Amino acid sequence: MVKNLGATNSVFNQFIAELRNIEVQGERMRFRRNLERLGEIFAYEISKELEYETVEVTTPLGVASMALLKKQPVLATILRAGLPMHQGMLNYFDQADNAFVSAYRKYEKNEDFSIRIEYLSSPDLTGRVLIMSDPMLATGASVVKALKELFAIGIPSKVFVVSALASVEGIEYLRRNFSLADLTVYVGGIDDELTAQAYIVPGLGDAGDLAYGKKSD
Repeated sequence: MVKNLGATNSVFNQFIAELRNIEVQGERMRFRRNLERLGEIFAYEISKELEYETVEVTTPLGVASMALLKKQPVLATILRAGLPMHQGMLNYFDQADNAFVSAYRKYEKNEDFSIRIEYLSSPDLTGRVLIMSDPMLATGASVVKALKELFAIGIPSKVFVVSALASVEGIEYLRRNFSLADLTVYVGGIDDELTAQAYIVPGLGDAGDLAYGKKSD
């Protein structure tokens, strides 16, 4: 299942527009904060799909019955671009366990690339709700590779993938590798094209560079 929050008119689209806008995105702190805001909104929307239990909460004047999360999710992200959105989700799921994956594109001379993973840290995912965030779902290769590595640690009961922007090709790649009946994709927008270097068009550019500065080749 794919849920495009940008398809509904809300202040959410203001944050997406600023991420895309070349005149605004040069402010790194604002760019990171906008990704963080998206993470907060995604977290709120996903929270509606999780399991709850009734808990009695004592107030100064009595006892209130409250529906609270039955179990905290595991929040996972791909370094480094995913960190601001991950923080936004952590602002809401503030007791969640966390997983981190260091994945990068290894380019060849003909502009082909493969996904390399150098580091992974995660709790046991068996029976847990896993929320994987990555700002750009371009080809989908990084997310698929990261999820497969994480599944080797344990199979979650439910999986969410969260991206600010996705390409049609990236979503189709996820669909080919996983059943979207078992995996829910939350995005802020879906663009049609990818460049030869696998950047989303119109997209917003390189989210990692915009958030943290350019890296050496």
